[in-house]
Amino acid sequence: MGTTKRRTSLKDLALKLGVSIATVSRALRSSPEIGQEMQKKVKALAKEMNYRPNPFAQSLRKEAPRVIGVVVPNLVTHYYAAVLDGIEDEARKAGYSVISANTHEDSEAEVKAIDNFINLHVEGIIACLSQNTRDYSHFEELSSMSIPLVFFGRTCLSDRFSCVTANGDVAAQMATQHLIDTGSKRIAFIGGPNHLDMVIRRKHGYLEALRENRMPIERELVVCEKIDYDWALEATTRLLQMENRPDAILAFNDIITFAAFTAIKQLGLRIPEDVALIGFTDDVHAGYVTPRLSAIVDQSHEMGIEACRLLMNTINGDTKVYKKIVPQKLVIRETSAKK
Repeated sequence: MGTTKRRTSLKDLALKLGVSIATVSRALRSSPEIGQEMQKKVKALAKEMNYRPNPFAQSLRKEAPRVIGVVVPNLVTHYYAAVLDGIEDEARKAGYSVISANTHEDSEAEVKAIDNFINLHVEGIIACLSQNTRDYSHFEELSSMSIPLVFFGRTCLSDRFSCVTANGDVAAQMATQHLIDTGSKRIAFIGGPNHLDMVIRRKHGYLEALRENRMPIERELVVCEKIDYDWALEATTRLLQMENRPDAILAFNDIITFAAFTAIKQLGLRIPEDVALIGFTDDVHAGYVTPRLSAIVDQSHEMGIEACRLLMNTINGDTKVYKKIVPQKLVIRETSAKK
């Protein structure tokens, strides 16, 4: 059976030569920006691999806008929408358009999104990992093609790519300390998958606060599995039906926070008298519920701006790897203090 051979793409040539798609495409057009030596190399390889330009892509490139790609795990949450908003504001100033891809927390969709962006000739990519990404080869490939990449929120390969994160460890420790100071005795932590750096940071802060206050760390009060509303609703319900139930909960993000909030109410327990609650969530929705929610709030728009600035640095030739921290704020309302 004959297999249909995929046509050679600019990406194939770029990968083989270890240069960016832009370099290959300029070399093929004999652009003066590319040295004679590299032009020869690229043209020889194109001939050898039987490369044929895609006329459709070429006609687009002539009036091509400058575009960057953004990959997010869940576009319907306020956090990612606000980060994207910050990225777009900053990109517009620098003369770039933004296209975004929503992976729906699925690593296969993430790989596909990155591939689509490469084929669209984006000049750089900003990404936040999906919760089940454990293989980072699609990002390593970008590195070998010299396509600028910056991570925000959930990151990986931190020696290779710049990133913008929040100080989740410090914020979680402050929130846990506040719960202890206001009368909570057994504090549970409900989080996402244990391999995510964002989960590791927030859990670390929670555990630090318990250690500093010489409170026992109880395994069954630390429940980390996935970022999913139904799972979190069930996990909270299970915790609160234990004989020696927790009297406070620190929740990892908005989805888990509102699931925990609902579970406490469904069991007929009072917030904060029976169960105190602090969640990592956005400020807008925290004020809409009754009682109003104490929250650890991201400066998400700011994170988007910073991520885009770092990407522009890289696009403009800065090869340093930066780690930028945008601090979170603890906003105390009605759900956290027992006394």
